[in-house]
Amino acid sequence: MRRLYFVGVSTAGSSIMTIFPAFAAALGLDAEIRGIDLPVDAPAGRVRDALAALRADQDVAGALVTTHKAAVYDHGRDLLDELDDWALMCREVSCIAFRPDRVLGWAKDPITSRQAYTALLGADPWRDSSTDVVCLGAGGAGLALATAVLSERHQPRRLVLTDSDPSRLDIARDVLGRLPGRAVVDYQLAGADVDRLVTEAAPGSLVVNATGLGKDRPGSPLDDACAFPDRGVIWDMNYRGDLQFLDQARRQEDARGLTVADGWRYFLHGWTEVIAEVFEIPIDARTFATLADLAAGLTGRSEIAETGAPRG
Repeated sequence: MRRLYFVGVSTAGSSIMTIFPAFAAALGLDAEIRGIDLPVDAPAGRVRDALAALRADQDVAGALVTTHKAAVYDHGRDLLDELDDWALMCREVSCIAFRPDRVLGWAKDPITSRQAYTALLGADPWRDSSTDVVCLGAGGAGLALATAVLSERHQPRRLVLTDSDPSRLDIARDVLGRLPGRAVVDYQLAGADVDRLVTEAAPGSLVVNATGLGKDRPGSPLDDACAFPDRGVIWDMNYRGDLQFLDQARRQEDARGLTVADGWRYFLHGWTEVIAEVFEIPIDARTFATLADLAAGLTGRSEIAETGAPRG
């Protein structure tokens, strides 16, 4: 039996531990999943030890990395034989696959974030648009989202990227500066004015929580008094945790005409992309829909609506 690892913070609490055995059976895979937990700010040695443990397992097929994507790139890329272009550009590794003669790494978030936001906004979301994207968090997920947005043929009027770590903003400037982006990009160190950046976004703008707050750590990047833009699309990349950001948006959903979504679809796209890569099997739209229905049934969630937001 081959083994897929999940490198995260609290892997036992993830729905994938229940879902993966059913996914494996549906896809005809003789495989199991095993978690590796690391603290949010794991030191380099712990990250390298985790990668060494993967390499020591003769039955390893690969791994999905969540919170520690940037750390795997920073501290362990020498343990990987080949990285894809997205990994090199975004300086993160979210998918690792073991082949007979080499170990491969990918950054899948630019792909999966686009799959998730187009489910919410449509296939060409910023055509003839004057709306903004406000992405709270410039770590692995936030930077990947920004690269996807700035790789679109049509782009938002403005992309606001915030982070509490100035080094993450420096990396973002370097990465995004290489893209032929046409949107104005505003890099902001997170502080008391983050609420203002959200409130001043144009009506209909996309506001994203990519900070990890509400999942890996409790809380929200916004104060409760923050007003979301009218008719905005508010997306919390988390689907589990205290989800305070999501709760803040839902309290304003009716009054401001918001579309509010959690990270469930993003979670499903993330795992199916990695499973397809690690086990070298195709997962097309029909197969994804089948797996999404299977996951919904196992977790008690209702089906994903066409907008991407779970119903119920």
